[in-house]
Amino acid sequence: MGSPRSNRRRWSGVTVKPESASAPLVTKSSRNVQIEPLRAMHIEEQEVELVERKGLGHPDSIADGVAESVSRALCRLYLDEYGRILHHNTDETQVVGGGSIPKFGGGKITAPIYMLLVGRATTEVNGEKLPYRQVAVDAARAYVASVCSHLDADKHVEFDCRIGSGSVDLRGVFEQKAVLSNDTSFGVGFAPYSDTERLVLESEKFLTTKLKKKVKALGEDVKVMGFRSGENVHLTVAAALVDSEIDDADAYQNVCDEIKQKLQDNASKLTAKPVQIDVNTADDPELGRFYLTVTGLSMEAGDDGSVGRGNRANGLITPCRPMSLEATAGKNPVNHVGKIYNLLSNLIAQDIVKETGGKVKEVHVRILSQIGKPVDQPQVASLQILPVEGVKLSQVRSDAESVAQRWFDDIGSIPQRLLSDKLSCF
Repeated sequence: MGSPRSNRRRWSGVTVKPESASAPLVTKSSRNVQIEPLRAMHIEEQEVELVERKGLGHPDSIADGVAESVSRALCRLYLDEYGRILHHNTDETQVVGGGSIPKFGGGKITAPIYMLLVGRATTEVNGEKLPYRQVAVDAARAYVASVCSHLDADKHVEFDCRIGSGSVDLRGVFEQKAVLSNDTSFGVGFAPYSDTERLVLESEKFLTTKLKKKVKALGEDVKVMGFRSGENVHLTVAAALVDSEIDDADAYQNVCDEIKQKLQDNASKLTAKPVQIDVNTADDPELGRFYLTVTGLSMEAGDDGSVGRGNRANGLITPCRPMSLEATAGKNPVNHVGKIYNLLSNLIAQDIVKETGGKVKEVHVRILSQIGKPVDQPQVASLQILPVEGVKLSQVRSDAESVAQRWFDDIGSIPQRLLSDKLSCF
């Protein structure tokens, strides 16, 4: 595009160096990391636990996936042309359900699904216009096609890009000395997963990445709701089935039974707790009511979706744990703390559990930014720790703080981790 390109890869003003050579933007002592006891009953000791995961084909997950794919495509455009990620946020994607007439043996789509791409992007640099709309639509279409195997993204989806424009003078951007927070916001995370959380997460992944390859009638739109009462876990699974792969009601029931049995077998590998599983409980064969779809997606027939209404940054919806309402998908990965801190808090929590060698039973992490301040210098990074019985907080405090400080030193790696699919935000 004619603009000079830097020989060194940069991320919005910060040159990316090898990890061993990277230096923190601020000294460790200047960061406000506060550690205190977690004064709460351990999640596994609570009588009731609720956990949910929306599958990859759920309308809300589709909205998240499209928004994040558009953001990553813009990141690559900016990096290819200017060696850095420029300002953008595409976290307002909306999915409006279409129309369909499913029936055993194969139905038809009667109205297309509508996907509205909304947000802001840098569309002009030093007076040079960028093909951001085409990049956004291509990324959205490619993502939908990659996730939805029975949907014709060209024929059955209408993509409408209304991403707003903005321009930038790179001469000023390159003079920026630090990455500054774009908002006063917070992120939260926890570790480790409970048995129920891990079971719900892995059950959805099993359905949409493994079982689907063997059970052709299984669609991508699934939802797994976990309910633990004492030691007993109950999974309620909603799974959209593809009508062209099923001949009649008996065949439909056979598919549901197979899904249940395979999930049961998989659950036994994940937990020793008794697990009861129900599949498609809204079905009523006498009334001719089945969770039958043309594409394996509920959005084909009126179900809508929005970014941020589904899984949190850790892949789950966990009302019994600390949560943020922030939508992470689609936000720029350089200075949008609503994204960065939710990812970072989970990474910090996970590493604290790992690096304290079994001494921590549960940890909650809360990180608060301040607009205009460096992203690696939060107002506070609060670590709440519940050590295992017989271990004092003082025995793990130093390790926990070191983990947090190390991640803030390495906060500039978040964009790379996202672009290389090492991190997911839903």
